[in-house]
Amino acid sequence: MLIQKLRLQRGWSQEQLSDISGLSSRTIQRLERGQPASLETLKTLAAVFEIDLNQLQEPDMDADVPAPPVSNKRDHAERLAFAHVRKMRGFYWHLSQYILVISLLFIVNLATYRHFIWAIFPALGWGLGLTIHGLSVWSRSPILNAEWERREVEKYLGRKL
Repeated sequence: MLIQKLRLQRGWSQEQLSDISGLSSRTIQRLERGQPASLETLKTLAAVFEIDLNQLQEPDMDADVPAPPVSNKRDHAERLAFAHVRKMRGFYWHLSQYILVISLLFIVNLATYRHFIWAIFPALGWGLGLTIHGLSVWSRSPILNAEWERREVEKYLGRKL
C-alpha cells in the first residue's frame, strides 16, 4: 500500500516505476496488492523513492510481536480509498472490454448475416454481468454487499465484530 502511495505522490505509473527501478511491472503490481517483497526489492524501491529502507519494511507476520494498529483514521481512510479506486479501475477495464468485444460482434453480425441480430444475446448476457459488477463496485447491490459481508464474517467467527 505504501509503495502505491509513494508512486502516486510522484505521479508515476506502474510502468514508469518499473522502468526507473529495474523491477518488473508484475512485481510492482504484486507489491501494491500487499504481497511480501524481498529485501533486495525493498532496497531498490527505497533508493528509487529516496527514503530509508525501514520506512518500506512491513512488520513480519510470523513474528511474535503483533503488527501495529492503523495509526489513525487518515491511514485507514487512505486504505479504503485505494481499495475502492482499484475496484473502480477493474470495473472501467471490464466496461472497455465489453464495448470493444460487443462492437466487434455487431460488426461481424452485420457483415455476415443481416437478417438476424444474434449479437444482441451476448450483449445482454455480458451487460447483465457488467451491471452487477458496477453495482458491487458502488455498493448498490442488494445482495453480497458490505452489510452481507459483515454478517457472514460474524457468522463465521461466531461473534460480533
